[in-house]
Amino acid sequence: MTTPATPATRMSRRFGGLRALALGLGLLAAACSPVMRYHGYAPSDADLAQIEVGRDTRETVAQKIGQPGIGGVMEGSGWYYVQSDWRQQSWHAAEEVDRQVVAISFDARDRVQNIERFGLADGEVVPLSRRVTSSGPRPSVLSQVFAVLGQFTAATAR
Repeated sequence: MTTPATPATRMSRRFGGLRALALGLGLLAAACSPVMRYHGYAPSDADLAQIEVGRDTRETVAQKIGQPGIGGVMEGSGWYYVQSDWRQQSWHAAEEVDRQVVAISFDARDRVQNIERFGLADGEVVPLSRRVTSSGPRPSVLSQVFAVLGQFTAATAR
C-alpha cells in the first residue's frame, strides 16, 4: 500500500525539481562561456628593455629572454617570437583575438640590429613598436633571395 503524500513530501518533490532545473541552467550557461587558448611566447616590453641594440649578441639574447620558437629562413637571419591568443565559444570555430610577433634582427657580427613588435589589428599585422640603430633602408627577405639568385651564372654552376 502506498501512503498518501504529505505536504512535506510534496514540497520536497517541488524543490527537488527546482534544484534540477537550476543545475541544468547552470551547466548550460557554463557550456556557452568562451574558452581561451594561448599558444607560443612573446617577451614583454620589460624583457625586451634588457636587450641593448648594437651590444647584445644572439647568445646574450638567448640568456636574457630565451631562444625563439621560430628562426629566419636563411642562416644568420633574425629571430621571431610568436604568441597567439584564441577564443572558442561553444560549437563555433576558434577565433584568433590577439597575435604578438617580436622580431629581433642581427647584423653581420651577430649583434642585435633591430627589435620590432607586431600585432594583429583587423586581420592585418601592424607594427606596435620598434628600435632601429641605422636609418638606412633594410632589404626585405624577397629582395635578399633575388639578389642571391642573381649572382649565379653559367660559369659558377659548374
